[in-house]
Amino acid sequence: MDKEILEILKAMQQDMKSMKQDINSVEQDISSMKQDIASIKSTQKEHTQLLSALEHKTNVISAEQENLKHEVAEIKGEVKGIRKSLSNVELITASNWSDIVKLKAIKQV
Repeated sequence: MDKEILEILKAMQQDMKSMKQDINSVEQDISSMKQDIASIKSTQKEHTQLLSALEHKTNVISAEQENLKHEVAEIKGEVKGIRKSLSNVELITASNWSDIVKLKAIKQV
């Protein structure tokens, strides 16, 4: 009977050693997973910062684009004004040439 108990105790001891190895393996896996999770969190934080910076830059670009639209509209209005002024100058110049031709005709008579 003592021999049977001894055998059972040896088997239990062997099982306990195996369980300790399994526990150590699980602990190592958990440690590795903790490192992986820390790395993922760090990467996620970097991505969040990049996305935030890109969103800010997009907002800045949108504001600049709106400003450019207003400036283009202003320039367009100024160009129309200049064209109108040029047309007036052309009309006045044509009228002046007509007056010069008339004066020359009178002078020659």
